[in-house]
Amino acid sequence: MKKYPIYNIQQFNCNSVNSDFYINTFKNHLVTHSFVEKPHRHDFYLLVFFTAGSGSHEVDFDKFKVQPGSIFVLQPGQMHHWNLSEDVDGFVVFYSKEMYNLYFGQKDVDSFPFYFSVNTKSEILLTDQESIALQPLFKMMLAESLENKIFKQDKILNLLDCIHIELARKYNETVVPEVHAYNSKIKQFGQLVEKKFIDEKAASFYADALNISLKHLNRICNEILKKTTTQVITDRIILEAKRMLMNKNLTINEIATKLGYDDYSYFVRLFKKNTSMTPKGFRLSKQ
Repeated sequence: MKKYPIYNIQQFNCNSVNSDFYINTFKNHLVTHSFVEKPHRHDFYLLVFFTAGSGSHEVDFDKFKVQPGSIFVLQPGQMHHWNLSEDVDGFVVFYSKEMYNLYFGQKDVDSFPFYFSVNTKSEILLTDQESIALQPLFKMMLAESLENKIFKQDKILNLLDCIHIELARKYNETVVPEVHAYNSKIKQFGQLVEKKFIDEKAASFYADALNISLKHLNRICNEILKKTTTQVITDRIILEAKRMLMNKNLTINEIATKLGYDDYSYFVRLFKKNTSMTPKGFRLSKQ
């Protein structure tokens, strides 16, 4: 029976300031961590920048092309795996939310647009010029991690912050073309769904919690996400169901219960309605 693991940073033999941070070239990373090419999850944030090679990257069942200039930003809990060419290279960075937020105080890592819970895209594709401009920041961060100098952590975190800022500007240009008045509210909604989707499935609960009418919340979701409030909640449930179905140790009935559905047949119907497959069929398709 296969169970897909959740890795922590300590499992990557950190070469860094503390156990909340890891950086390496992608080529060297794969030498000792080839297991990352199999489906898995992390309990930390992941940033990968490809400078050479090709392949594919599957994130939460969405498939992306890997090419020079590809950047991927993943949040804790996302399931992913790679299929990469022999000549692949670039940089891989892991870090914890706690390390970042404690250092910057007023700034929260989730304030960056590519970490919005319900409106996020894992891929950012840079032009050749943008890729060349960003590489020195990664190289400096890697070099600093291998030294033992004063203000080491300060320099690493400020370089990471500069990278985030550049990526946020690129992301806003390509994924979020304009600052929308609803962006703040959709982020609050996304964070609430992330915390409550197992226990609270009624759209009215989220509207009440956000102190707005359900009609207005539906308007916001439709304007930003092109979905109803209920569909956003359901999509999050289906995503978690897919993640759980990758763990063959869990029966489908157990998954339904863990997701808050005592009625097994209702869960199966819900899953099929939203994926055109039964939970069993989805599981078999991933073997």
